[in-house]
Amino acid sequence: MDDQKLVPTTTWTPEGETKPTISEEAVINAICTVYDPEIPVNIFELGLIYVIEIDESNNVKVEMTLTAPGCPSAQELPEMVRSAIALLRGVGTITVDTVWDPPWDPTRMSEEARLELNMFQDR
Repeated sequence: MDDQKLVPTTTWTPEGETKPTISEEAVINAICTVYDPEIPVNIFELGLIYVIEIDESNNVKVEMTLTAPGCPSAQELPEMVRSAIALLRGVGTITVDTVWDPPWDPTRMSEEARLELNMFQDR
């Protein structure tokens, strides 16, 4: 075997095997694979994700918004987020809610997203 370290995904306790823990970083990395079909930047960098909550049972709740209420991907994007998170090992129930308050605006985008889209306005 190479110099790779094996990292256990579960732990044994007197009560039995524990499930792997889902981290916020893992959820964010999964969400970063989701792109709005009309914008070449992932939805996390666009600032569309408002809340990520993970409970002790690895259930994940995401609150997200869209760039506009009439977004043609309004049905598709939340399902894409749900599907991306579902690929994480050990994840429980996934809830993705679309919210409109506060409304999205370009100041929510990361610096990288603004550079990618050539939007250089001040924050």
